[in-house]
Amino acid sequence: MEPGVIKKLDEVVVNRIAAGEIIQKPSNALKELVENRLNSFLDAKATHIQVTVKSGGLKLLQIQDNGTGIRREDLPIVCERFTTSKLSKFEDLSNIGTFGFRGEALASISHVAHLSIQTKTANESCGYKATYEDGLLKGPPKACAGNQGTTITVEDLFYNMPQRRQCLKSPAEEMQKICEVMSKYAVHNSNVAFTLKKYGEQPAVRTVGSNSREENISHIYGPQIGGTLLPVDYEDDVHKFKMTALVTKVDYSAKRGTMLLFINHRLVDSAALKTAIDGVYSTYLPKGMHPFIYISLEMAPKQLDVSVHPTKHEVHFLYEDEIIDKIKRRIELKLLGSNAARTFYKQLRFSVVPSSEHNIEEAEVKNKDKERNDKDRVRTDSKEQKLGKFLLQKQTSEPTTNSNSTSIGNVTDDSLCVGTSRKSQVQLTSVKKMQDNIERRLNIMLRKTLKELVFVGIVDQTFALFQQETKLFLCNTIKVCEELFYQRLLFEFQNLPHIKLEPSLNIREAVLIALDCEEAGWSPADGNKSELADRASNILLEKAPIMREYFSLRITEEGQLETLPAILPQHYPCSTHLPLYLLRLATEVDWESEIECFETFCRETARFYALTSCLEMGLQPQRHKWLVEHILYPGLKRYLLPPNNLRQHLYELTNLSRLYKVFERC
Repeated sequence: MEPGVIKKLDEVVVNRIAAGEIIQKPSNALKELVENRLNSFLDAKATHIQVTVKSGGLKLLQIQDNGTGIRREDLPIVCERFTTSKLSKFEDLSNIGTFGFRGEALASISHVAHLSIQTKTANESCGYKATYEDGLLKGPPKACAGNQGTTITVEDLFYNMPQRRQCLKSPAEEMQKICEVMSKYAVHNSNVAFTLKKYGEQPAVRTVGSNSREENISHIYGPQIGGTLLPVDYEDDVHKFKMTALVTKVDYSAKRGTMLLFINHRLVDSAALKTAIDGVYSTYLPKGMHPFIYISLEMAPKQLDVSVHPTKHEVHFLYEDEIIDKIKRRIELKLLGSNAARTFYKQLRFSVVPSSEHNIEEAEVKNKDKERNDKDRVRTDSKEQKLGKFLLQKQTSEPTTNSNSTSIGNVTDDSLCVGTSRKSQVQLTSVKKMQDNIERRLNIMLRKTLKELVFVGIVDQTFALFQQETKLFLCNTIKVCEELFYQRLLFEFQNLPHIKLEPSLNIREAVLIALDCEEAGWSPADGNKSELADRASNILLEKAPIMREYFSLRITEEGQLETLPAILPQHYPCSTHLPLYLLRLATEVDWESEIECFETFCRETARFYALTSCLEMGLQPQRHKWLVEHILYPGLKRYLLPPNNLRQHLYELTNLSRLYKVFERC
């Protein structure tokens, strides 16, 4: 059998193949035309782009601007391939700072559609109109009336490529894609007015050149998004890039995420960056929900490879992983410090870890290996089983309080029920300063460690183990939870739900009980206990309106404690230390100075909640284990903004590399 003969393709076929790679659908053609026109805006400071569409861009795609126009002597070659004002030699690729550079956009469109250009410059007395086919001018340009600027008309797109035309979506769907492209450029180029309309209809997209990007996002994508935007600005001197971004707060989410990414003002995609940002939001948003993101990156042209794909929709740049990681961290820091994050914490307060989730996981493990006992199995995945499996049978739902629970009168732990209060904005400057101080003290690396923690097991009533990546940590649960409760009290200031005590507790009787405790440190020199109890209860009664309004701690005029603040969902403080807590509120809180009052009240309350949570180890071991694993450590993972001084309460016991070295010596 004879080998096939290699033939050179006809130039028309070559050009049509190349055009088909660049112009894949009407929205691609629009993107090329918009970028082509925006180049003139950079030079001439033009103010308006208008796009008219018929049949989803297949019948008509017209773009009009009021820029500098095209010189008459350039019209004969404007649609030839590789004609451009941006590039003269290959080395210039590393210095491209504008959108188009290969001189293929108009040429490609002329090979798959009927193309005409009408233009007028400021120096010419009239305009000129020229038509093109397969990159060549059809007849000399004709003089015509017109305003300064350029109008490019594309008709019958893919008329000579029926297969491509049949593969396209319906006109309505193609129009939707055109709207998406136009909307993204309208947001990014807020100093330019954009208008997009179907032929003979009202505009589908319209912006004015005097709006900000936030206003354009609100106008195009809706006020629900526009009202939740956070500006994120960052400039890096190491990797030489600058970022300007607008991201939604964590109280907004949508099933279909939207990401607008511009690199050196060119609309592109980056799957790696999108995945990284989705990872940041996954901590806050419900599963399957996504944010709205606008990001503009500027970097040296030498760092970019812009010729990766014919459509220029994809670019590569140096230090991609490092730059993406810095962007991710910057956005995460902004979300952690946003007021919206506090609003979302309100929502998260009512989301609890369902006990059935662990039952499902345990059932799957049993089905996989029914014959083997837990103690005989190797733990290779934290999801399969906790270390507690090797010590005792783990309880998978919240243990109920037994009849021996500690009580004061008739008040027991299982008599507590949760209520809610209405959401309101914090107006007090002192509280805002305290919140800002927490955000300023945030240690990003510690936050990352806690956010990615995987609970391992309990050591004792004070310490627990968790894993982060390849590291194993020993954590002082009491100390870190004390900081957690303190922060929750401030970030949920005036919006805390309440725990109702049934029946209520007489505060004077409680203080008398506290004075009998060794921890109170009472001595005869301090005075009569009854008088001290009267004095303490009077202070609490006097300050009751403050505690009720700001912290949901309600004391009636008759001196009955009715409610306590509910700081974490499904967390109820042990009643054992409640009398001592009331005594300390009367004696240790500085009620005279506003900021000192809130600071000392929150610290005392946080200390009470954290300490009593861990004291349950001796009273109710099963409930304590459930509380630490399913309430406290998930709370740390979601909410805590750890300060630097929290490092002293986290101890790295070992990591995978150290263990490898140990095994190598064996």
